[in-house]
Amino acid sequence: MNTLSVTVSAKHYPNGHCAIRNLAFSAAPGEFVAIVGPSGAGKTTLLKIISGLDTAYDGSLELAQQTRVGFMFQEPRLMPWLTVADNLALADKHVSGDVLAQALERVGLKDCAGLFPQQLSGGMQRRVALLRAFLIAPQLLLMDEPFQSLDGPTAEQLRTQLCTLWQASRPTVLFVTHHLAEALSLADRVLFLSAGPSHIALDFAVSLPRPRGLESAAVQQLVQQLQQDYPDLLKGSLAGAA
Repeated sequence: MNTLSVTVSAKHYPNGHCAIRNLAFSAAPGEFVAIVGPSGAGKTTLLKIISGLDTAYDGSLELAQQTRVGFMFQEPRLMPWLTVADNLALADKHVSGDVLAQALERVGLKDCAGLFPQQLSGGMQRRVALLRAFLIAPQLLLMDEPFQSLDGPTAEQLRTQLCTLWQASRPTVLFVTHHLAEALSLADRVLFLSAGPSHIALDFAVSLPRPRGLESAAVQQLVQQLQQDYPDLLKGSLAGAA
């Protein structure tokens, strides 16, 4: 049984603009699916529909019964008046003591439990947000360009930590990105959205073995192959990392 099956016959914004039309796909348990498309293709809107934050659309959404859904946004969205430990407790109040210390060490934040968000770098804040997303043990994790605006090495560290956390608990992941190489380095499948009103123009299975470094020859070769085979489809996406 699929974790998720979604059909969006039409999604209109209040001004009447149609953002999505005739878009449908399913995702299996434990599958990592990246979603790539040009700006304005409705990628964030699609995640909001799947999360239930946006119900004003024509279509249907099927989730496995009692599916726990996590959402990692473009910004960390940490409460500035709470410490790292207290921010994580919002997701799981039982995370404390040695369990908290081990969880923080897993994402490179040892001894940071008592710090406030403003005392952390942007990359460290994203690590807290990443850990918080996994603390609820989601069966479905929605990620909306979570590593945008980070420098290359920091983004690569976070991708590595994401893969480690995902492989340990295997939620289904929907990962939105503008960056083709990032999508290919992470995902089992890449859904390419057309320009708006968007639909799925290509459902591409990534057969490269893991782990896959974003700058690895195999990933870069696949980027070049897709750009050559689908030049019109990939307008508006970037080959390189965020």
